[in-house]
Amino acid sequence: MKIFSLQYLFLISLHIVLMGSLAAQTPASPSPGRILVRAGKLLDVRTGAEASGKTIVVTGDKVTAIADTASITPAASDAVIDLTKYTVMPGLIDVHTHLTGANNFDPVWELTMTPAKEGIIGVENAKVTVEAGFTTVRNVGAGAYSDVALRDEINAGRIPGPHMQVSGPPLGITGGHCDDNLLPFEYHAVGDGVADGIAAVQQKVRQNIKYGADLIKICATGGVLSKGDDPQASQYTREEMVAIVNDAHRLGRKVAAHAHGAQGILWATEAGVDSIEHASYLDDAGITAMKAHGTYLVPTAYLIDWMQQYGKLPAIYQQKMKDVSAVEKQNAIKAIKAGVKVALGTDAAVYPHGLNAHEIDVYVNQFGMTPLQGIQTGTINAADLMGWSDKVGELTPGHWADVIAVEGDPLKDVKVLQDVKFVMVSGKVEKVPGAK
Repeated sequence: MKIFSLQYLFLISLHIVLMGSLAAQTPASPSPGRILVRAGKLLDVRTGAEASGKTIVVTGDKVTAIADTASITPAASDAVIDLTKYTVMPGLIDVHTHLTGANNFDPVWELTMTPAKEGIIGVENAKVTVEAGFTTVRNVGAGAYSDVALRDEINAGRIPGPHMQVSGPPLGITGGHCDDNLLPFEYHAVGDGVADGIAAVQQKVRQNIKYGADLIKICATGGVLSKGDDPQASQYTREEMVAIVNDAHRLGRKVAAHAHGAQGILWATEAGVDSIEHASYLDDAGITAMKAHGTYLVPTAYLIDWMQQYGKLPAIYQQKMKDVSAVEKQNAIKAIKAGVKVALGTDAAVYPHGLNAHEIDVYVNQFGMTPLQGIQTGTINAADLMGWSDKVGELTPGHWADVIAVEGDPLKDVKVLQDVKFVMVSGKVEKVPGAK
């Protein structure tokens, strides 16, 4: 049995790609053993039970067993990670991120963005996000399929980051929230995902899938951080959204709908989208429809608090942010009380990446969820929305070995999730206590 320091394991993880490049030049070495993660307390995110004296057995990229520490006899080839000072739990999930985007809405910055810049920004933010304890994300909107490239590089083990489902360019109408509206007519600037009419949106869904999208993101209404559109106004018609959803579902992809306005929320829900993002002006009809269809609400609520304290938006966006901020939280509370399902999503990039866990604090201390319910939005609920309940969201044999550890008890104070000490993704250590 080898008992390595966490720092040693971390360095090994960071150098695995370089080691792999030498493999063809050196004799084969013995297969590595298991990793035994010894937990102080192990949180079951389904029941809220916190068991002591447990060890998570990791073989390759998966959890293969969870057992009493006293019952496990380490083999000579096993590595042991001592987290007995911490509460251990599954990695968190954020279903609304923009890893290739930055917290900068200066129109000059936006106009000078390129796919190459998006890719570089994505590499930076993937590392920040995973080190914040978010081991899985949905990336819902990126230019030029930069999020597809980011996902593929992470999956290949060449850069650190979370598991990703990606949408590629979001679909939107001409002149709407997902178009490029900052330049005058003579530049003929058009967003990558712009499509109008049933035939055009069907083609765009198929194109996004062709180039690697795991899900489809649509802009059902206007938005905040875009020029000239109204967050309350519907953009796609109900018929266009039905066509999008039918094609996406038939081809095995879920659909996330950016929707602020009540009519757009209702139409998107009736069309069969899998989640409503933001839902600022959600009304009783929308709540009833979401419950009937089993549609998830993704509140993206902490961004309101961050913007009120730190945000300095250009004038073209300020009033819209003020308007949606005045109503979004009260409507989210109403939906939660009515029993609408909730999955954690942050819109990270609207505020700095890495602050994702503040969203849970809002759900608990402003929306009235219990700490366990708040944690479930970012574990089993988010996994269900993504269709990955057999892979992520809880620590159980057969799931990816996505493990985080925090000081203290998140069931007593969810704020401890804002300072994650240890992160493992698919059996690879990405962060150890004391790492910056």
